[in-house]
Amino acid sequence: MDIEVLGTLAVREQGVSVTPTAPKPRQVLALLALHADQVVPVSALIEELWAGAPPRSARTTLQTYVLQLRALIASALEQGAAATEGGEGAEGAAGRRTAKDVLVTLPGGYLLNSGGGTSDVREFDRLAGIGYRAMDAGDFPGAARQLREALALWSGPAFADVHGGIQLDMEARRLEETRLCALDQRIEADLRLGRHRELLAELTVLASRYRTHENLHGQFMLALHRSGRRGEALDVYQRLRATLVRELGLEPSAALRRLQRSILMASPESPVATDTNSERLVRVG
Repeated sequence: MDIEVLGTLAVREQGVSVTPTAPKPRQVLALLALHADQVVPVSALIEELWAGAPPRSARTTLQTYVLQLRALIASALEQGAAATEGGEGAEGAAGRRTAKDVLVTLPGGYLLNSGGGTSDVREFDRLAGIGYRAMDAGDFPGAARQLREALALWSGPAFADVHGGIQLDMEARRLEETRLCALDQRIEADLRLGRHRELLAELTVLASRYRTHENLHGQFMLALHRSGRRGEALDVYQRLRATLVRELGLEPSAALRRLQRSILMASPESPVATDTNSERLVRVG
């Protein structure tokens, strides 16, 4: 089974889609797919579907959605078997998975058995982990490469086409945080490699999209300063400060204020960098 949730939901068994179009079964599959090979409690599925106000028929209705998903899985398994028919003997046919083997009922919940298939979330975590370790080791080219590959797995917000409830919305926010962490570190690696001008277009968009994200604004300031655009770097700081004060009643962090002072006092050629390990913005040189 191949699972994609970093964007639109896509779940395939033997290359055949088992993703339902109906909203509620789609929610169930999304939560099961995210936690593939783990038991998802019935209580979590009910909370996802009915947000703390389940009908009396909640368990029965959930079982109906599970049956609908198993029907899609059974159809996919049949199509896969038909495609390979004649290529295996009776022993191979007898060992085929059934829909109940794929979507398993267990005490207290359900488990989606991926059968060792792919998961974009697991692959993202694997690649991002390699990238973080490369950053810690000072291997900035390797970190940039691995983190860029991890981020390429995202085609949009997680569960972009699923009407999420409490559980999925929480998971979508968690996944977005992991994406932003990887993005932050990938940009940091590119800054370390001197790719300041190449980053400007991307950081312009990111600073506009994440209007209170201090680290992205700090990286934008660095890229502008190192590109000889000190005035624009200071403008970015002033816009961020105005947004933070207006929307959150907060001043920029001490680290960002230090960066602003460093840029203000430096000539355009003076090096200003981030200290990744301590997560502090400092002036060096």
